[in-house]
Amino acid sequence: MDARRSELGDFLRSRRQRLRPETVGLPATRRRRTPGLRREEVAELAGIGIDWYVRLEQGRSVNPSLTTIDALARALRLGKAEHNHLRALARHGDQRAFARETVPDAIRLMVESLPNPAYITGRRWDVLAWNTAAEEVFAFDRVADEDRNTLIFMLTKPASRRLFGAGWADEARRMVAMFRTTHDLWAGDPAFVELLARLRRDSPEFPGWWKAHDIRDVAAGEKRMVHPKKGVLRFQHASFQCNDEPGLKLVIYTPILSS
Repeated sequence: MDARRSELGDFLRSRRQRLRPETVGLPATRRRRTPGLRREEVAELAGIGIDWYVRLEQGRSVNPSLTTIDALARALRLGKAEHNHLRALARHGDQRAFARETVPDAIRLMVESLPNPAYITGRRWDVLAWNTAAEEVFAFDRVADEDRNTLIFMLTKPASRRLFGAGWADEARRMVAMFRTTHDLWAGDPAFVELLARLRRDSPEFPGWWKAHDIRDVAAGEKRMVHPKKGVLRFQHASFQCNDEPGLKLVIYTPILSS
């Protein structure tokens, strides 16, 4: 049983258990020992065999067609981000081992020249390059190389709780849900296994959030922070994929000026 198939099964199971029978037009009068739909109900709604669905949920070696995956997405009432994630998990083929990315000099110089806070992250959300404005907010220079990861910073460092204040939990959980879409495609890779082990060990909230298997698309938005020296900061943030290296993402924070 490989790790990606296991994540596929876990994702299907988590969505099945969240659905209420009445949501899909089934009677809610029958006593249920476990929450959500039964496996046979999902299989029937999707128009596939129960044995086939059980094998999928168990993470066993089956190769569902795109038609089957789309039918399951409809049966489980998946949103767009969840549907896309299910499709990605069901893809087949070997994947090379993860290797930490290198930022090309041209991209590094461009980031350093930007006036607003900006940094580059890799697939594992390691922070690989940043500019002076980002340093003034996040203090990347003062972080050990093995700790220079946005998830480690957000979930395990007291400074992040102080910086995000009352909004910390919502922001942290949102980040976990966004990272899940990447992790599941690299599940079982030693670099990702190591990262998860550390987050489980050092973040009390992380195990519960991870178990929920929430999925969210990466999206632009607003962040509010309370900096120890700069006071209240408000930014619009957005991320952009680098054409030179698709594994790299440029994150830019644009200050929101008070009116």
